[in-house]
Amino acid sequence: MEKIVEVKKLQKNFGAFQALKQISLEVNRGEVLGYIGPNGSGKSTTLRILLGIIKATSGQATIFGQDVWRDAIDIHKKIAYVPGELSLWPNLTGGETLELLLNMHGKGLRAKKEALIQKFDLDPRKRIRSYSKGNRQKISLIAALASEAELYIFDEPTSGLDPLMEAVFQEEVARLKADGKAIILSSHILSEVEKLADRVAVIRQGEIVETGTLTQLRHLTRYQYRVETKTEPIKLKTLAGVYDLKIEGKKASFQVEANQLEKILKVLLDYQLLQLEATPPTLEALFMRHYEGGNEDEKDIL
Repeated sequence: MEKIVEVKKLQKNFGAFQALKQISLEVNRGEVLGYIGPNGSGKSTTLRILLGIIKATSGQATIFGQDVWRDAIDIHKKIAYVPGELSLWPNLTGGETLELLLNMHGKGLRAKKEALIQKFDLDPRKRIRSYSKGNRQKISLIAALASEAELYIFDEPTSGLDPLMEAVFQEEVARLKADGKAIILSSHILSEVEKLADRVAVIRQGEIVETGTLTQLRHLTRYQYRVETKTEPIKLKTLAGVYDLKIEGKKASFQVEANQLEKILKVLLDYQLLQLEATPPTLEALFMRHYEGGNEDEKDIL
């Protein structure tokens, strides 16, 4: 697969504070990378380096094979970016703002812009100062999605949007992926990342702690099981690898790590298994596993 973004051992220091520690990741053409982590974990610092806004202390980061700092101007001609916090011109209308943003990018599709205005249910005649946060976010999304880019970077893209508009955004990301575009999606909405991402990178305190496809990452978390047997499965209480066990007569619910499943099933067969329901772990379960007991004093400074 063609690599669009490649980051190797990226490090960023702010004085004595080390914001990024040997970050490595990649994004291929036609792929959505979900980049998740709590506030202060280093997500925004990573994106700012990729955008050429700040310079890395050490390591390498390239987009389209070009250095993100040295070749930032050329790179920006082929990327579209939606920031987490957006400041717009309050006296311009929504329509004027979109025209300005598309002209600044230089490669905008006017017909696509009009279609997106309809899909996102935006009134372009109103001035920006009268817009809600959700409508200001729509401006940023429409400007990015109407741009002819090869890489799209979304930082908390659906902040302020209602569920219907979130669904519109998800449809557009699926379209971009089908068109072979590369996408970085940084979001706190884990269900959104789970729906859209091909691979996920989890960052904590400046370090990538997990990376892989959702299928690969789910092997690291516990499956939820509900079973019914002919007799009460009391032996489950004594087995290692069984978590959050609840037994109500002949029915039981519990969690099991993937590598323990065969052993548990053999025990259940002794109780004449009547029904088995398995639920794969969610991305949220993986996320919480890494952040349980984490540093609650992490600040949203990066």
